[in-house]
Amino acid sequence: MAVTEGRRARHLASGMAALAPTSARGGVVAAILVTVFSTGVVTALAPMASAEPDSKSAETAYVVLFNKSGPDAAAERAIKQAGGRIVSVNTKIGYAYATSRNSTFRTAVAATGAVAGAAAERVIGRAPQIHRPASSDIERLTKETKGLKAKAGLADAPAAKQSTSAAIAPEPLANLQWDMRMIGATPTGSYPLNQGKGVRVGIIDTGIDGSHPDIARNFNKALSRNFVTDMPDIDGPCEVASCKDPVDVDDDGHGTHVASTIGSPINGLGIAGVAPKATLINIRAGQDSGFFFLKATLDALTYAGDIGVDVVNMSYFTDPWLFNCLDNPADSPAEQAEQRVIRQTTQRALNYALHHDVLPVSALGNESTNLNNPTVDSTSPDYPPDAAKDRTIDNSCITVPTESRGVVGVTALGPSKRLAYYSNYGTEQADVSAPGGDAYDSPDNTLNYANIVLAAYPKALAELNGELNPDGTPNVPYVVRDCKGAVCAYYQYLQGTSMAAPHAVGVAALVVGRLGKPDRLHAGKRLDVDRTRRALYQTSTDQPCPQPRTYHYTRIRPTGEVVESDAYCAGPPSKNGFYGRGIVNAYLAAGGSRAGGPRP
Repeated sequence: MAVTEGRRARHLASGMAALAPTSARGGVVAAILVTVFSTGVVTALAPMASAEPDSKSAETAYVVLFNKSGPDAAAERAIKQAGGRIVSVNTKIGYAYATSRNSTFRTAVAATGAVAGAAAERVIGRAPQIHRPASSDIERLTKETKGLKAKAGLADAPAAKQSTSAAIAPEPLANLQWDMRMIGATPTGSYPLNQGKGVRVGIIDTGIDGSHPDIARNFNKALSRNFVTDMPDIDGPCEVASCKDPVDVDDDGHGTHVASTIGSPINGLGIAGVAPKATLINIRAGQDSGFFFLKATLDALTYAGDIGVDVVNMSYFTDPWLFNCLDNPADSPAEQAEQRVIRQTTQRALNYALHHDVLPVSALGNESTNLNNPTVDSTSPDYPPDAAKDRTIDNSCITVPTESRGVVGVTALGPSKRLAYYSNYGTEQADVSAPGGDAYDSPDNTLNYANIVLAAYPKALAELNGELNPDGTPNVPYVVRDCKGAVCAYYQYLQGTSMAAPHAVGVAALVVGRLGKPDRLHAGKRLDVDRTRRALYQTSTDQPCPQPRTYHYTRIRPTGEVVESDAYCAGPPSKNGFYGRGIVNAYLAAGGSRAGGPRP
C-alpha cells in the first residue's frame, strides 16, 4: 500500500476543474463529471517514449518480444549479447523481462534479428483517473436545497420497500440504480433466473477492496494476485517492506467500483451487481497511481487463462501512445518499433486468454471520438511531461487493448439511453453498449449525480480524501453510505466507459452461468468463448441511431458555462456506431423471454 495524503490528493484532483471530455484516453469518467480514460499525470515517470536510457549507469527494464511463443534460446542469447540481464521469461506468450545498463540495448537487441523487438518497461496502460468536481463546484452542489438533493438521489435514501410478490427483495439503495433497471438486472428481472453462481470474473485493474461489506461475500482472495510492485516515485512511500500490496487492497478505488458493478451480492446492504453470485478475482495490473506496466498486463491475461477465468474486465488503456501505429511516418524508427511491440505482445496475451475461453471486455474510451476516423493525435507520448507531439494518424492506428482482436468494446449510455457525451464510438469498434452514466442527461442539461453510476467505494479512501464527517456520514454529494446494523458500507458515483464495461462483463457472466458446464480442471463453470460472445450479442437489445443521426449535446456546467458538441451515428439498428449490436440485457442473458417479462 503506497498511499499518502499528497499523492492521493494529486491523483483525485487531476482534471478536477473540467466538466468536459479531456484529451486523454481511458475508461472511467469521474464522479460525475467527466470522462475518464484520462490524461493528467504530472510527474516524470520514466524515460521518454522514444529515448534510450541516457547513461550506461542507468538500469532500465525492457519487455523483449520473441519471434514466436515458447522457449527461444536464440532470443535469450541475443538479449545477453546486447548487454541485458534476463529477469524472467514468459514462454506462454513468448517474451523476456530483462534489464540493461546499455543505453543502446533496445536497438542492439532488435538488430540481431533474433527477437521481434523490445519496449522499455514503463507504464504503458492506465486506468482512467477518477475526476471530481472542482472545489467550487462541490460547494455549490452541497449548498443546494434538500429538494434538489432529493431530485438527484443524494439525500439519505429510504429503505427500499419489500415486495410481497417477488421472491427477491430489492437492496436498500436499489432506487439509485437506474443502470440495473436499464438492463433488467433486478429482483423481477434477471435475479430470479440466474445470478452467475460458479462463474469466475477477473478484474484487471487497480485492485479490489476485498473487505468491503458489499463485495467480501463474492471475493476470492485465494485466487487473487497482484502483479504490481508499488513505485515510490509515482505511488508514494511504500507502507509494506516489499512495496507489494496485499491482494485485497485497492488504493485507487477504480477497481473496487468496477468489481461492485459486476458482482455486489444481494445481502440486504447497499446495492446489488449484475451477477450477484459471481466469483470476483482481483488480477491487479495497475499501480496505486493508476498506471499500468506492460509486463503486468501481459501476466494478468496469462494468469486469467491459467486459472479458469470466464470473463475479464479491462477498463484501462495503453500509454504512452494514444494511438499505436505500425509505421507512422510522423514517428521515429524507435517509436514505430515500440508501438509494434505493444500491439504484438498484447495480442499474444489476448490470444492466450481467448484460447483458454476467457472473454476479454474493454471500455471504449472517453474522448468523444469516432474511432473509425481518427485524424490527429496531439497527446502522445503522454509522458514525461511535454513529450507529446502533433502527429497525423489514420484508422490503421489502434487503441490497445480496446481495438485488439477478440476484445468486446463497450460504449457508455446515460439514463435516457443516449450515447454519453464523452463516450468514444464507431461502427468497427462498438460491439455492445451499456449504462456508464451521463451527468448531463437531463431535460435542463445541468449536472445531476443521479444520472451516473453508484458502486462500492473503499472506506479508507473516503477517509483519506476527507469525504466523511467525524460520525462517518459523507460530507460530499458523490459519496453515499448505507448501514445494516453496525456494518456500514460506502459507495461513490462515477461515470465513464469504465463503468459501462463491467455491466457488459456481468451480463456475460450470466451467459456462462446459464449455458456453462462444470469446469473439471478449475472448478466453477466453463463455456466456449465464442458461444459466450455470441450469446452476449444475441441477447442484446437493438437500439437504432437517433434521428437525426447527428446528435447534438448541450451541457450547462455548474459554473454556468455552456458546452456544445455533436456526434454522428452510422449504421442500422442491428449494428451501429453508438450501440454496436445493442444494449446488453441481463434479463435475456439469464434466460428470460423476449415475449414477456421485464424490459430494459
